[in-house]
Amino acid sequence: MVIDPAARTADGESVRIAKDVLCAGAGAKICLPDGPEEFARALSRRGRRRPVVIGDDRALRFAVGVLHKERELAQVTVSVVPVGAADAVALSRTLGVPAGTVAAARTVLDGDARPLDLLTDDSDGIVLGGLHIPYGDGTAAPGTYPAAPTAPAPPTAPGDGGGQSWWRPAARTARAALSALAAQAAGRERRVAPGQRLRIEADGVLLADLDQPVQQVRVVPGARSGDDGTAAGAPGAGDGLAEVVVDRPGGDRPLRARARAVTVSGPDFRYRADAVVGGPVRTRTWTVQPGAWWLTLPRE
Repeated sequence: MVIDPAARTADGESVRIAKDVLCAGAGAKICLPDGPEEFARALSRRGRRRPVVIGDDRALRFAVGVLHKERELAQVTVSVVPVGAADAVALSRTLGVPAGTVAAARTVLDGDARPLDLLTDDSDGIVLGGLHIPYGDGTAAPGTYPAAPTAPAPPTAPGDGGGQSWWRPAARTARAALSALAAQAAGRERRVAPGQRLRIEADGVLLADLDQPVQQVRVVPGARSGDDGTAAGAPGAGDGLAEVVVDRPGGDRPLRARARAVTVSGPDFRYRADAVVGGPVRTRTWTVQPGAWWLTLPRE
């Protein structure tokens, strides 16, 4: 049982309840890491124990990323008890994990392991729930999760764009606030771009080119959107393909496709992989890995 320090700070009562339920139902070794190195070390030294993460989506992503880099992800079933603000645990809920602490802890004890697809990119990054381009409206700093101001920052590992610290430094928050004020004073308000010029290919089929601006690109592993194409659906395990939805400026009908590999290229762009912002890059390819990881979910 690995308990994210942000969860201990944000909602110690929920952490205590989760610990009580889990320890009452099974033998558990409790790990309280103070940084990403200790978090990774706890996972590496788990032996035959099943890893259970108590924390938000960033903690879940970090755990899955460590197991992926160690090439042990396919042999391990991951369990999570979501603790954090509602938007900070949205991915866990989307994957099917119960929102309530007690229900999620009982799922860890009594649930079933189910295979799920994920996306990997050409830099060995992962996407569990969904990929979005552009990454947001310009209000969130790269590598941070736009949680409530009072919520503690989630765990950050090297390469996630947040530096080496486990919590986001207060100085960075202050600098961001000062930069925003300076931009407003200079009359340089940030606005959502009317369209981004990107070349998008799905399994080699051209969906958009640089002369066709796009409003948004969404890629979800194992999902199927509705008939209107307005949503990319929920992630899961399916036919080894991802749902690709391309929105164009002006409200035109979204362009949809299903593909195993999606390549996006163009002028420097950022993207949001679950709760983590990546880039800027000029080209990146994401590939579906069918049934690449196992998550404990409620029994059907």
